[in-house]
Amino acid sequence: MKLTSITLGIATAAVLFAAGCATSQKTVSEESLGLRKTDIYTEKSTIADKTKYSTSPAGAGMIYERAFENAPPMIPHDIEGMLPITINNNACTTCHTPGIAESMNATPIPKSHFTDFRPVTKLLKDGKIEKDGKVYTNTSDLKLADYKKLNSLAGARFNCSQCHAPQSDGQLVDNTFKADFKTENANKSSNLIDTMNEGVK
Repeated sequence: MKLTSITLGIATAAVLFAAGCATSQKTVSEESLGLRKTDIYTEKSTIADKTKYSTSPAGAGMIYERAFENAPPMIPHDIEGMLPITINNNACTTCHTPGIAESMNATPIPKSHFTDFRPVTKLLKDGKIEKDGKVYTNTSDLKLADYKKLNSLAGARFNCSQCHAPQSDGQLVDNTFKADFKTENANKSSNLIDTMNEGVK
C-alpha cells in the first residue's frame, strides 16, 4: 500500500511537470531578436538609415553633455579634411590645446592627456616590479604622482578620433540611459586627472 502511494505520487508529479513544460514554451521569431527587425537571411529588404554627420563649422556646432562622467565628449563640428590624424599631423591641437582653446571657444584637452601612464616597466628576479627605476611589491598602490607629467600631448593620446566620435543623426534606438554625475559640471568637463587615485592606498 505504501509503495503504491509513492508510485502514484511520483506518476502524478511527472504528469503535472510535463503539462507545465508543454504550456510554458513560447516561440520567438528570429526577426524579433536584436535591433534588426527584418528578414535576417537577405539584405533586399534591409536598408539602414544613412548616417548624417554634422556639417557645422568648428565653433558653431551644438555641444551635448557627456554621456557619463569623464566620457570622451562628442565632436560637435564637421571633421572633413581633419582626418587622418597622425602623431605629426593633428588638426585638433590647433584649437583644443590648453592656452589656445579658450580664445577659440573650444574644449581644452584635459590634463590626463598630458600625463604618461606608461612607465618603463621590468619584472625583477625576486618577483617585484620596477617602474621608472622605483621598485614596487604591489603596483595597485601606485599613485598618480608616480606617473610623468608632460609638456606635450602624450603619445598614447595623439589619435583623438580613437575615443572622440563626431555627432550624427540616424540612431537606431532611443537612448534612455541617465548618467549620475558625482561633481558639479562633470557633464561638461573632465575631472579624470583628479579621480585617477580613487581606491589607491
